[in-house]
Amino acid sequence: MKKILLTGGAGFIGSHVVRRLVNNYPQYHIYNLDALTYAGNLENIKDIEQEPNYTFIKGDIVDADFINDLFQKHQFDGVIHLAAESHVDRSITDPLSFVKTNVIGTMNLLNAAKESWKSDFEGKRFYHVSTDEVYGSLGAEGLFTETTAYDPNSPYSASKAASDHFVRAYGETYGLPYIITNCSNNYGPNHFPEKLIPLLINNILSGKPLPVYGDGKYTRDWLFVKDHAIAIDLVFHEGKNHETYNIGGFNEWQNIDLVRLLCQKMDAKLGKLAGSCEALITFVKDRPGHDLRYAIDASKINRELGWSPSVTFEQGLEQTIDWYLDNKQWLENVTSGNYQKYYEKQYQ
Repeated sequence: MKKILLTGGAGFIGSHVVRRLVNNYPQYHIYNLDALTYAGNLENIKDIEQEPNYTFIKGDIVDADFINDLFQKHQFDGVIHLAAESHVDRSITDPLSFVKTNVIGTMNLLNAAKESWKSDFEGKRFYHVSTDEVYGSLGAEGLFTETTAYDPNSPYSASKAASDHFVRAYGETYGLPYIITNCSNNYGPNHFPEKLIPLLINNILSGKPLPVYGDGKYTRDWLFVKDHAIAIDLVFHEGKNHETYNIGGFNEWQNIDLVRLLCQKMDAKLGKLAGSCEALITFVKDRPGHDLRYAIDASKINRELGWSPSVTFEQGLEQTIDWYLDNKQWLENVTSGNYQKYYEKQYQ
């Protein structure tokens, strides 16, 4: 039985990946390592916590001794590294915490993997999940490719860029078998409501203003989280070592257009008069270093591995809204902090 360590598996993207791997690969044992910070939520994975090929471990990748002991104890065959601080606004106010988790944490995992695997890398793989924000900002034209030069503009993207470089360096210097993927903005069920789409849904349900930075013309490429989980599964099993794959949704939207589309859908689902939700839109002061446009060229993963998104943005958004409306208790728990009580009940 292969032993796979997945970091950050109680978070947004990680929980979808953990569920997929546990359900699809009974011949693997999936170890889910998560520090359960504000965005880590065991309620996200309640449905698989009793599965025989699944183990949850509470711990912090910043703790090198803990990570080394973990590798020595379990002798992992593979690592899928998703644990990260990821919110740009938080990185502006507290950049050092992003350095600790995203850079030092990644280094601890690399060192532990290198030491555990020694020079016998047969059947081993270190998969590092990164972001398109390491590439900086695009103008009105063009797409990020796997060879686009790095040009990070926020403490968050700088910390992720640094971690990408260290992963590659360990591959070149020590021969560590790695893969890196850089993805566009994810959306979907279980997303903590600090990011745009769940924030808008939560604020509409609460009757609060819908904050939009600047003029709202910042453009993002949106990737449905379940499609991302499928891509991660595919890359982990069929991708080539020492390669990078960009994963995008082929869905470019200006923020203001996205907000208006979401408002229209929420009006319809909540039985409100047309324009009711849109009246809550409030333009706010722009954040420092705000990148104008991200857009991923995902042709490599499509060409080499056959992956493409399974839903359009409109379809994915519909599923996302429906999930939040059907799971208002989850939303209330995470916004109030009550989700921490679940961990205490189950594991303490």
